[in-house]
Amino acid sequence: MSSIATSLLPAVTFLVAVLGSVFAAHGADQFVWFGTYSGGPANSEGIYVSRFDTTTGKLTAPVLAAAVKNPSFLALHPTLPVMYAVSEVADADGKPTGAVRSLAIDEATGTLAAKNHQSSGGGGPCHVSVDRTGKVALAANYGGGSVICFGLTADGSLEPVVADTPGGFIQHEGKGPNPQRQEKPHGHSIYPTADGRFAVSCDLGADRVFVHALDVDKATLASHGFGRGTPGAGPRHFAFHPGGRYGYAVNELDLTVTAFAFDPQSGTLAPIQTLSTLPADVTDTKGFSTAEIVVHSGGRFLYASNRGHDSIAMYAVDQATGQLTFLGVEPIQGKTPRNFVIDPTGKFLLAAGQNSHTVTVFAIDAETGRLSFTGQSLDVPSPVCIRFRPTRSTP
Repeated sequence: MSSIATSLLPAVTFLVAVLGSVFAAHGADQFVWFGTYSGGPANSEGIYVSRFDTTTGKLTAPVLAAAVKNPSFLALHPTLPVMYAVSEVADADGKPTGAVRSLAIDEATGTLAAKNHQSSGGGGPCHVSVDRTGKVALAANYGGGSVICFGLTADGSLEPVVADTPGGFIQHEGKGPNPQRQEKPHGHSIYPTADGRFAVSCDLGADRVFVHALDVDKATLASHGFGRGTPGAGPRHFAFHPGGRYGYAVNELDLTVTAFAFDPQSGTLAPIQTLSTLPADVTDTKGFSTAEIVVHSGGRFLYASNRGHDSIAMYAVDQATGQLTFLGVEPIQGKTPRNFVIDPTGKFLLAAGQNSHTVTVFAIDAETGRLSFTGQSLDVPSPVCIRFRPTRSTP
């Protein structure tokens, strides 16, 4: 080693130590974004961003990340600094359709810049997801009763939908027994399987959980089959168990969760159990509905949100059978819980209270799965979706 290098070594060592301590101090911080309904009584302007301390469960005050009309659901690219947001409208670009938007993430501030957008192919897009390889984005249209698949470019931009047969668009068919809510299909969500071979879509109006064949290389969908719970249940959102053999639909209309056995090879769903999201002593459910469902990353616990009752239902999961045991409910300390998420550490649950304009934070008991309010409540205008960016180790 040269004399110059030797003389610089103490300074370099000191600088590395200082930088290491800085990174350690901020390592617990995670960007977290909030999708909202724009306008309204809280005068939301679009997507907001905050920082979440995964050690203390504290959130910083939100700032506007991007002005977007009705960005009611968000998804993050698994490896690139790119976000996808639906624009839940029925008149995008002067046409009777909504839109899906790609936005570049400023990794220093969490703010967002528009990259491009594509038509959602139907009115009222309300859900978006991305496959684990980052090759496609999927969206569901509530008003249009359809689902759509977009290829993603190397920089995460949205490609035009494939118009061939099979293509990237599927119009759902069917209806349920509820004449007010199930008069026609209402696509409410769509999720790629871990291996990217299928996509599972809950359709509230058709009263079915559709399974579509997915080709992530060609960005195409093809009808494959469906599962169904109790007639009139109105499946809304879906969550896969980490093991891949079970999946769970939260049913908006009858306030239940249906557990399904899923065969990842054949792409078939078979119902195995349906449980209420409410305690047995709750008999007046007028104005109630469910919204979101999440399986804890460890696979031992499951959670679902109750609007009207304003609570999170808690379940234990039998890992061998996929069946659920109801543990009770936890009030969200707000109103109208929509989407909620579990933070990257698995220690906290964040719940969006749409009509209380709050995001509240709960600690998760690692042994029992039960929730307890941390006292943390953040003012966010009309929040309906919460998203953490996946860690860089996400495949």
